[in-house]
Amino acid sequence: MSAGAATQPAPRPGRARRLLASPILRKNLGAGAGLLAVFLLFSILLAATRGLTFADPDNLETILRQTTIVAMAALGATIVIVAGGIDLSVGAVIALATVVIAAALRAGAPPALAALAGLAAGLGCGALNGLLITRLRVVPFIVTLGTMLLVRGVAKGLAHDQKIDAPTSWLNELLARLPTYRAWLLFPAGVWLLFLLAFVVGGLLLYTRLGRHIFAVGSNEQAARLCGIPVPRVKLAVYLLGGFFAGAAGLMQFSRLTVGDPTGASGLELNVIAAVVIGGGSLSGGEGSVLGAVIGALIMQVLQSGCSQMGWPNWVQEIVTGAIIVVAVALDRFRHHRAA
Repeated sequence: MSAGAATQPAPRPGRARRLLASPILRKNLGAGAGLLAVFLLFSILLAATRGLTFADPDNLETILRQTTIVAMAALGATIVIVAGGIDLSVGAVIALATVVIAAALRAGAPPALAALAGLAAGLGCGALNGLLITRLRVVPFIVTLGTMLLVRGVAKGLAHDQKIDAPTSWLNELLARLPTYRAWLLFPAGVWLLFLLAFVVGGLLLYTRLGRHIFAVGSNEQAARLCGIPVPRVKLAVYLLGGFFAGAAGLMQFSRLTVGDPTGASGLELNVIAAVVIGGGSLSGGEGSVLGAVIGALIMQVLQSGCSQMGWPNWVQEIVTGAIIVVAVALDRFRHHRAA
C-alpha cells in the first residue's frame, strides 16, 4: 500500500448512518419502535374489524391534542426524574391552575393575565415542593404526597367545591380543533407550544450547565456535592421547573375543558410519570430525555384512542397500560443490571 493511500481520510458515513448514530436517537429507538408497533397494531385491527382508518388526519390531530396535557406535564417530570426526584402533586397542581385561570377570567382579568396567574400558581407549588425537600431534607415521595393533598384542598377551597365557569376567550382555542380557514396551521396553538417548549427543555438538559448539574445530581448526589455542585439549588430549580410545566399543563387542561375543575386531573400524575418511564426515564435518576417522554405520552394516548375506537372497555385499556409500565420498568432495571 502506498504512503498516499495510507494517508487518505476514512470515508465519511452517510447522512442516514450519522443520524442513527446520534445518542439521542439511539436512546429513544426502543420507545419509537414501541409507538410504531402500537400504532400499526390498531391500524390493522380497526381496518380488519371495523373498516376504519386509524391514520386518518383528523384522528391524528385528535391524538396530538389529547396528548398535549400529559406531554406538557411530562416535560417538567422528566427534569425532576432525571434529577433523581419524583413529583406526585402534578395532577393537583394542574387542577389548581385551571381553578386560578377560571377565577381570574370570571373576575374580569385579561386572558393573558389569567394564563400567567395559572403558571404562577404552578411555580408557587413547585417552589413549595423544592423548599420542603431541600430545607427539611425529606424524601420527595413523602413531600409531594403531602403537597398533592394540600394543593388539591386549596383548589377545592378556592372553587368552593364546585366547577368555575369562565367567560369565553382565546384561551379556549389553544387545544380546540382548527377551523377550516386556519387549517394551514396543521395543529392548534397548544400543540405548537408543546413542540417549542420540548425543544427548549431538551436544549436545557443537553447543552447548559444546569442540565449537566441535573444529570450529575440524579446519577450520584454525593459525588455531585463533592464536585462542588450546589445540590440544594439544583433541586429547587428542578421543582420550580416541574411546577411551571404542571401549570402549563393546567392551562392546556383549562383550554380543553373551558372550566376550572378542582377535582380534575385526578390520578394524572401517574400517567405523567408513566410517560417518562415508558420513554426511557429511570426512576433511579440520571437518565431520561424529552423526546422519550413525549413518545411515552403518545404511546399512552394511542393506546387510549385505539381501545376506545375498538369499543373495548376501560379496564382493558388499564390492564394494557399497566402491563406496558411494568415492562418498561423491568427493562430499565435490566439495563442497570447489565451496566453494573
